[in-house]
Amino acid sequence: MPDEILSFKQEWSNRCPVVIVPTKYYATPTDVFRQHGFSMVIWANHMLRTAVAAMQKTARTLKEQQHLLSIEDKVAPVSEIFRLQNAAELQDAEDRYLPRGAENTSAIVLAASRGEELRELTEHQPKTMVSIQGTPILAHIVDAYNAVGIKDITVVRGYKKEAVTLPNLTYLDNDDFADTGELDSLDKAVRTRKGLGKDLIISYGDVLFNTYIPQALCQEKDDFVVFVDSDWQNQSSYARLGGFAECTLPNSRKAFNAKIYLKQLGNLAPQESIHGVWMGFLKVSPAGTVHLQAILAEMVADPANRKAGIPVLLQELLKRQLSVRVLYTVGHWLDINSLDDVVQAGNF
Repeated sequence: MPDEILSFKQEWSNRCPVVIVPTKYYATPTDVFRQHGFSMVIWANHMLRTAVAAMQKTARTLKEQQHLLSIEDKVAPVSEIFRLQNAAELQDAEDRYLPRGAENTSAIVLAASRGEELRELTEHQPKTMVSIQGTPILAHIVDAYNAVGIKDITVVRGYKKEAVTLPNLTYLDNDDFADTGELDSLDKAVRTRKGLGKDLIISYGDVLFNTYIPQALCQEKDDFVVFVDSDWQNQSSYARLGGFAECTLPNSRKAFNAKIYLKQLGNLAPQESIHGVWMGFLKVSPAGTVHLQAILAEMVADPANRKAGIPVLLQELLKRQLSVRVLYTVGHWLDINSLDDVVQAGNF
């Protein structure tokens, strides 16, 4: 703080309160102003400058990606704008005309595995509790579900289950996690589930996602709905998540309003038939849940499926001529399957 400003303060402090606007003196701690008895400090334009930087970043993303999917989770919701304006009528209009939330939907998060690929990070906790920006992966997942109104969430625990203790969740333990796979965990969760009249979203405890993914799943009425990332060349998760997806139509502008269905899922599809990668999400309607329960019971009774994953279930649905609706996206999810993914998740 320059001596002439301090001298000015000392000269005028006995006459009247002194207010300063130290915009250019950003390195001066506020305690210095307190020590010298300034009456008020006004940080004049930092909110405006912050807003300009945020708007420039948003505009740059819009120009590069030509859609709002990367932006919606990072900006204030319309309801907050209405609240600041005290505009009750606008809020009523939003409630009436915009797509409804997913309050009548429950979720099952499969989080029983250790995640040995993360080495020492999962020595004393499962992968779902690994910290991303100071918060467990599972907490990020729960926050994304809660943001669209999904509060009924069941988490299937297994490895180091005592470390998974986030509040306001229903827990189900698969104590045979070391010798069984995802189908066994899902079967346990579905058999004990109470909300049979609700839609159900099944996902993994180590896959981060934007909130529009569960929102979009809940808008569809089909019995079985999955999300497919059409940018499969830049994804490394297809091996773990069950391979490549071949669909009735590739992702394109023409496909935006079309009904697209899954034809096959696996690693055997020829490259020219690959339309994307399954992202680890399966939405099931109440009617579909009836089929799901019966199919799971039959599949887990077969020793060949003891360590089977959800992709095997999807293949079984197709084998039984049950339609699986496909929603396309490009990115906006992250399968945390390596230490590099943990680092990348910090910027998700």
